[in-house]
Amino acid sequence: MLGKVISYGLTGISGCMIHVEVDMANGLPSYETVGLPDAAVRESKDRVRSAIVNSSLPYAHGKVTVNLAPADVKKVGSVYDLPIALGLLICGEALEQERIDGYVVLGELALGGEVRPVKGVLPMALAAKESGFERIIVPFENAAEASYVEGMKVFPVRTLSEAVHHLNGAAPIEPHATQPWTPEPLGSNVDFADIKGQQGAKRAAEIAAAGGHNLLLIGAPGSGKTMIAKALPSILPPLSFEDALEVTKIHSVVEGIDSNSGIISRLPYRAPHHTASAASLVGGGSNAMPGEVSLAHMGVLFLDEFTEFDKRVLETLRQPLENGTISVARVNAKAEYPARFMLVAAMNPCPCGYFGSRSRACVCTPYQIQKYLARVSGPMLDRIDLHVELSEVAYTDLRSTDSAESSLEVRKRVESARAVQTERYCGEERISSNAQLDQRKIKAYCELDDAGSKLLERAMTAYNLTPRAYTRILKVSRTIADLDDSPSIKAHHMAEAIQYRSIIGKYWRMHV
Repeated sequence: MLGKVISYGLTGISGCMIHVEVDMANGLPSYETVGLPDAAVRESKDRVRSAIVNSSLPYAHGKVTVNLAPADVKKVGSVYDLPIALGLLICGEALEQERIDGYVVLGELALGGEVRPVKGVLPMALAAKESGFERIIVPFENAAEASYVEGMKVFPVRTLSEAVHHLNGAAPIEPHATQPWTPEPLGSNVDFADIKGQQGAKRAAEIAAAGGHNLLLIGAPGSGKTMIAKALPSILPPLSFEDALEVTKIHSVVEGIDSNSGIISRLPYRAPHHTASAASLVGGGSNAMPGEVSLAHMGVLFLDEFTEFDKRVLETLRQPLENGTISVARVNAKAEYPARFMLVAAMNPCPCGYFGSRSRACVCTPYQIQKYLARVSGPMLDRIDLHVELSEVAYTDLRSTDSAESSLEVRKRVESARAVQTERYCGEERISSNAQLDQRKIKAYCELDDAGSKLLERAMTAYNLTPRAYTRILKVSRTIADLDDSPSIKAHHMAEAIQYRSIIGKYWRMHV
């Protein structure tokens, strides 16, 4: 007898339909799984057998063949346990085939028959909906996540018995109710009001947040680089629902989603250690899983001690910084993941940290400084929009009791600037901020007056700027104009944008 159940797997962060076919024939009892299964799938036979027996359901003995089609797609994980068990019950005539037609089934089984949560339910449910399915059976802990797929009826089950009784009509399960979407600001333990001094750096952070620009903070130890980076999330606007779904797909595949919320409601903020490998940063492993750049999609990737990262690791950031995607290719898998994030990097100017300091003498030789700074290449610097130098905080600033501007006040200006950009780019595909403008869109939206054009021309010559730096300056100046509520880019907007490229000459080119 043959039992057929529709399930889903993953290719990258997209769902892939898997036909689970269970055949039981006469002969000596045996169990074989075919269709390119991994070890977790092959081991499912023991979990499935025990789950059926311990759920007091009939387990028919015979020559069992489980086929997972299409056969050329690698099947990974324990998501196929529940559909295989239901297929076996169809073969044993404990469940009618017609009862399960039209359902998608996902879930891992415990030996006692409990249904355990699995990763990647949201992208699988989205793919099922696109294929025309409207009913899905998932583990109870994954129900909130799957319920955000519009038009999909989600039936949560805690045990194998619940799934069988629901399908047989003995104890129908009510579809899980979708929770209302409530975006939340990312927030931070550090408020902008807590940062003493560093008005220039705080202004640069505001511009970066308003336009989604990359930011490099360079300065002596204790000057507030890390503090500003930690405060940055408190001024960023919240996620939209569409962006939240895209972010949730990635986190669902890699880390799983909280069973209560079912969706990522805050902008991602990732801060990997400087010992991180290239695979952990951009993605990799035998199955080409997403890395930190994809987990930071739509949010912030903070790289503290920027120059302590391996140079080869840093160079892997070039593609996602330029394209907003990352292609990961391995022997067994190949995938492309979204990776549109704000890069915030913090570094010292030299090994001892005090090159250019007004309060302490640098003890590094010119060669040591050159070697240290060379860990960040010119192409990488070109891809960072704002370069900001921080000086030591004065004692008077530390002791000052004057009230500083709070993150809430700054975020209001950031959200206002983002609203202007959203309205401006409403007809453009996949563009929501100035940082995402390509060459053609820059020409359309970043027009300069004569004064601004002449100023940029002089800067290009004086600083020997590259064409990429030219486009970055235009995008930053567009953001500064938006913060100023100006429909056009003025000369003073351009001047401020240019100054954020000037420290390259001080730190890098003087040692060439």
